[in-house]
Amino acid sequence: MAISGIVPARFLTLIAHLVITITIFWSRDENVKSCLPIQYSPDAYTAKDTELIVALSITMAFFALELVGFLSGFSMFMYTQGMISTAAHASAAVTLAYFLFDAWPCDNYWYVFGFCSAFPAVTELIVLIGVLWLGWGP
Repeated sequence: MAISGIVPARFLTLIAHLVITITIFWSRDENVKSCLPIQYSPDAYTAKDTELIVALSITMAFFALELVGFLSGFSMFMYTQGMISTAAHASAAVTLAYFLFDAWPCDNYWYVFGFCSAFPAVTELIVLIGVLWLGWGP
């Protein structure tokens, strides 16, 4: 019974994190400006904007990896991966909502990225390697 409840929760938190990430892509101006001093040059703005775009782009690549593993069924019913992914993406959704609405400095995104995007993506990659090449499946 626990597995049947974790599957939709995992999907919903993954999609919530994805939607907030896309929203940050669209409205990243305030977050970039909060990284800079009051007087900044266009080059400094461009550098910070590029840094945030790179971080968000890598996050999107990790979403693709996780969605492939989840929607293909390789990790859909793995309870541990489901819990890791659900906890990480739920935390990211809440944290990034504050990041977006309170205009946190863009440097803070790297912490959310490491704990809430990179960690579940790495564990998903381990699961995919285990299922496809090491025969962990049923």
